[in-house]
Amino acid sequence: MENDVYEKIINMLRKNNVNFEEMSHASEGETKRVSEIRGNSLSQSAKAMVVQINFSKKDKQYYLAVVPGNRKLDFSKISRLFNAQKALLAPPEKASLLTNCAMGTVPPISFNENLNVLVDEAVTDHHVIYFNAGRLDRSISLKTDLYLQLAQARIVNITIVD
Repeated sequence: MENDVYEKIINMLRKNNVNFEEMSHASEGETKRVSEIRGNSLSQSAKAMVVQINFSKKDKQYYLAVVPGNRKLDFSKISRLFNAQKALLAPPEKASLLTNCAMGTVPPISFNENLNVLVDEAVTDHHVIYFNAGRLDRSISLKTDLYLQLAQARIVNITIVD
């Protein structure tokens, strides 16, 4: 499952002639620990989570929310952004189904047309970002502006300082 996503990421980067660095490292899914292993600041790490936005009991939408490693999602900001009743993390089974990844391996890129990407504006504070490549033992670093183009992301304010 995760290897498919990893291959899709690498193929997409190569197809688009994007300069990137791939890093092999010990398996780690915790953002703080993998940042230490890679040698980047926590704020340069892009962590991705699937968010469920409830407009009513039956009307739900899902988004891939990408935030810096040193920040956390502010669900009230997300609810206000979409004028929704509630925003919360999607159940793990739903997140896995939408991303084709296990928890801890979700990259900040969506390959699912039903899962659009929201990127917190603080991600743009750094010239280069680091992220999990769909596997616990692989990471990618690339220029933030290139990532934003490839991810076709909507840049929004959805976090608070952790």
